[in-house]
Amino acid sequence: MLLQRALCRSWTRQIAEPLPSYGSKLLRAHTLTLRSLRSSPRHQRPPRSGSIQTSPPFENYTFGGSVPPSNVLKAFIFTGAFSAGCFMSATILEYENTRNMMIEKARQSKFPWLRSQRVSQEQNVWEQLKQELKLHWDKLTPGERIFVPLCALNVLVFGLWRVPSLRNTMMTYFCSNPAGRAVCWPMFLSTFSHYSLFHLFANMYVLHSFSNAGVLSLGKEQFLGVYLSAGVIASLSSILYKTVTAQPGLSIGASGAIMAILAYVCAKYPDTQLSILFLPMLNFSAGSAIKVIMGFDLAGCIMGWKLFDHAAHLGGALFGLFWVYFGTELWQKRIPFLTMYHDLRKTK
Repeated sequence: MLLQRALCRSWTRQIAEPLPSYGSKLLRAHTLTLRSLRSSPRHQRPPRSGSIQTSPPFENYTFGGSVPPSNVLKAFIFTGAFSAGCFMSATILEYENTRNMMIEKARQSKFPWLRSQRVSQEQNVWEQLKQELKLHWDKLTPGERIFVPLCALNVLVFGLWRVPSLRNTMMTYFCSNPAGRAVCWPMFLSTFSHYSLFHLFANMYVLHSFSNAGVLSLGKEQFLGVYLSAGVIASLSSILYKTVTAQPGLSIGASGAIMAILAYVCAKYPDTQLSILFLPMLNFSAGSAIKVIMGFDLAGCIMGWKLFDHAAHLGGALFGLFWVYFGTELWQKRIPFLTMYHDLRKTK
């Protein structure tokens, strides 16, 4: 009963107060969130050396060819299945986190001496290190606790791109290409790939700036579901655009997923004042910012600009706006699945 009450309180959690001003913590410029890559006209083999390479690993590759209709169908099916899986996993994660928190609180209230005894027994270096890390982790904001592992994954993938022996694998599975032999999983894995250190920094800066507001409004589990689903939906938007315009090519970057969070926060709190990094004197409302950004991406799609993957950005932003208006109702529909999981959990 206590668990059910706690879950019900988390289901109806709302943010009543207005979003605080972020000042210079605005996204750096939308044009920094490079996702689409156009390779050079020549094809060369990557270096045979086993050393780590620091230059962008995409410059000497060409990709083209027509997009098979079966690839588009696979992309549609994968997007639906993956998004459903993300929100189901988020529901299970929410349940387990709530359950573990209640068990820990009950244990501490029933056995208050257990905590002091445990501390006295854990005096070795490893345990002290874990305690220090936990202390720092507890000081992070809710948004930073989501941002840190996401950023770490992006940095890890960025490092893997610089290992020549992994180049073929990374090209196959960590780049979204509608004409490629692998279509589904690259739609997700490509959201952790970045072209350069500057590309990585720009995307992570924007994600850090808006993650706390997003987590406070959505909760960390729903935030993860929205973020991961948005990345795949952005990839689907890119695939559809490239198929219609007959311009297959590589797409990488987290900007499609980040655009969903940015659009959600800006539409949820349109009067929040934002500013640009290094230009704090320029202030504007979040509602105006998202209109300009989406207008820029729409123009990019219409005009066929190729520097950025405007279709992916626009697809991610539209999903973020969709979640503002329909997300609460859809999120409540997980309750039957949560009840089923709860009953299954009790039988174990």
